[in-house]
Amino acid sequence: MERILVTGSAGHLGEALVRVLSAQGRDVVGLDVRASPFTSVVGSAADRDVVRAALRGVTSVLHPATLHKPHVGSHSRQDFVDTNVTGTLTLLEESVAAGVGSFVFTSTTSSFGRALSGWITEDVVPLPKNIYGVTKVAAENLCELVHRDHGLPVVVLRTSRFFPEADDRDEVRTAYEDANLKANEYLYRRADLQDIVDAHLLALEKAPSIGFDRLIVSATTPFLPSHVSRLHGDAPSVVAELFPEQPARYADRGWRMFDEVDRVYVNDRARTVLGWRPRYDFAHVLACLAAGTDFRSPLALEVGAKGYHASPTGVYTVR
Repeated sequence: MERILVTGSAGHLGEALVRVLSAQGRDVVGLDVRASPFTSVVGSAADRDVVRAALRGVTSVLHPATLHKPHVGSHSRQDFVDTNVTGTLTLLEESVAAGVGSFVFTSTTSSFGRALSGWITEDVVPLPKNIYGVTKVAAENLCELVHRDHGLPVVVLRTSRFFPEADDRDEVRTAYEDANLKANEYLYRRADLQDIVDAHLLALEKAPSIGFDRLIVSATTPFLPSHVSRLHGDAPSVVAELFPEQPARYADRGWRMFDEVDRVYVNDRARTVLGWRPRYDFAHVLACLAAGTDFRSPLALEVGAKGYHASPTGVYTVR
């Protein structure tokens, strides 16, 4: 009988996965260091005894639990290694021992780090610029190693931004209304939570036939490689050419397009390998602006903002 372990079940993506799987009538085990309505096992993914118990009877694993970029200023590098590297290795090894048939690891496009310029596909070599990126790349490599050594089917999903919290850069929050900022990002570096969940469930289903792969998961960009040089100097004109209605839609709200787009995440491989069809893109955003509706999915609205810290640390604090 199928049983799915979801790590980080008290977090944003973890809760969304548990919600969707439970609504489908599937048997789900939620693991998190924090208690929540979506957590059935409270404990750390780095604790081998906790993981071994949580994996009892489990056939598939979804592993989004992590320390994120917002934790860089509040947690030590050792904390990141313990959670993101040791926790992932423990889950991988215990999944092999438990006979798990499918493992999906949630990584991040932040892993590309200093390579964030131009047309970003899976062929771009990551150059992490902080401990978050370093540990996520290390965890990805552990996934590949365990697959190669033990045959565990693993799909790594490098997800772009899907969090609802405000941007952590003061100058960006000052310059752009939050919805304006996020709408712009759907052109090249953002995805809706529903599309992220859909990609995870497809990866879980297809991992046994895939074996191992790394896939970028982001909203489908309207841009082409031929647009990249112009995006560096005059992004508004490129967007207006592709979407003639965009300037008026933005003007109605006092919004602005970014002057420059420095990189574009490309999801072609994820759509081909997984058969993934993301529904929430910039065209969807503009249609919602025209209709006067929220461009976020019902799932994203239901889960809401989770925050990253329980005590005040800035824009990512739990409210």
